Amino acid sequence: VTNRLVGICPCKYNFSDNGMKLSPRIDIPSYPKYTLSQETIEALKKPTFDVWHWEHNEMLSCLEYMYHDLGLVNEFSMNPITLKRWLLGIQENYRSNPFHNFRHCFCVSQMMYGMINLCNLPEKMTLTDIGILMTAAVCHDLDHPGYNNTYQINARTELAVRYNDISPLENHHCAVAFQILSMPECNIFANVEPEAFKQIRQAIIILILATDMARHGEILESFKQKLDNFDFTNEEHVTCLKMVLIKCCDISNEVRPTEVAEPWVDCLLEEYFMQSDREKTEGLPVAPFMDRDKVTKPTAQIGFIKFVLIPMFETVMKLFPQIEEIMVQPLRDSRDHYEELKQIDDAMTEVGYLFKDTLRALAFGLMSIPV
Repeated sequence: VTNRLVGICPCKYNFSDNGMKLSPRIDIPSYPKYTLSQETIEALKKPTFDVWHWEHNEMLSCLEYMYHDLGLVNEFSMNPITLKRWLLGIQENYRSNPFHNFRHCFCVSQMMYGMINLCNLPEKMTLTDIGILMTAAVCHDLDHPGYNNTYQINARTELAVRYNDISPLENHHCAVAFQILSMPECNIFANVEPEAFKQIRQAIIILILATDMARHGEILESFKQKLDNFDFTNEEHVTCLKMVLIKCCDISNEVRPTEVAEPWVDCLLEEYFMQSDREKTEGLPVAPFMDRDKVTKPTAQIGFIKFVLIPMFETVMKLFPQIEEIMVQPLRDSRDHYEELKQIDDAMTEVGYLFKDTLRALAFGLMSIPV
C-alpha cells in the first residue's frame, strides 16, 4: 500500500515528473446496454433510490441514461460511443476502497441528478452548468487512495508534496479527470469550442476542489451571504450555488432511507479505521472520530448530521423549499434515529458498569449472593 501513496503516482495512468501521461490504458472493455425499466427511470430521480441494488454495468447504464435524459449528449455534441468509453474510463479509475469507490461516485452523481430534477435546475441554469454539475459529480473522487488529506499531509506523501499540502486529494481527482478527458477516445467534450472547453474545465475544477471539507465553513458562509438577493443571472452566485450543490451530494447518504444509508456508515468507519490503524503504526496523529477505540456509529453520525448536514441542507432549502420533505426531513429523522441508538448504547454501558461493580464486590467479598 505504501508504494501506492509514496514515490509513484497511484492512479492507473503513468505520469512522468512533469505530470504528462506516458501510457494510458487501452484495455477498456465494453459493457452491455441495459434497457432501463420505466420504474427504474422514475426511481433514478429520487433520493430514495436504492444504490446497493445495482452491478457496475447497470450503474454505468444509469449514468449514461442521465446524460442523454438531461440533454447533455446533444448540448455538447457528444459521440454516444465516446460517452460509453469515458464512463468506463471513469469506473476503471475508482479504486476498491470500502467507501471511496465507484458506487460512491454513482451515489453522488445520482443524487445530483435527483437534485437537478427536484429543484428544476434546467429552468434556472444553462445546460452547460448542468453538464458541469454532473461531470464534476462523476469525477469528484477519482483514484481516491482511501486515506484522507490529513494523512497525506502528515505522512508527506507524493500527492501532498506535489500539491504543496493544498487539497492534495481534490487536486489529484481533477488531474486524473482531465487525464482521462485528454484521451481522444474518452473526450466527451471533443466537439466543444476550445474557449468554451477552457471555461468548462475551470468550472469543473472549482467544483471538485469545493468538495474538500476543510473549506466547508468558508463555502457555506459565502452562499448564505448571497441568499437574500440570489440572482440566477449572476455568474458568481450560480458558481457558489453549484459548489454547495456538489457538497450536498457528496455527503448526502443520510438523506437516503435508513436501510440504504446505514451500510455506508459501516463502509466509512472501515476506511477510517484502516487509516487510524496505519497512523498509529507510523506514529502519526490520529483523529478521535477515526479511532476504532473511541468512536461508535451513533457518535460518528450525530454531530455530523446536526452541525454539518442539517444546517447546509436547510440553507439550500431557503432557495429551494421543495427539498424539505424529501431531503431535509429524512436528515432530521436520521438524527433522531442515531440519538435513540446512542441512548440505548449509553444505557447498555451503564448496565455494563453496574454488572462489573457487582462482580468486583462479589470477588472482594463486599457483598453476598442471597440464598
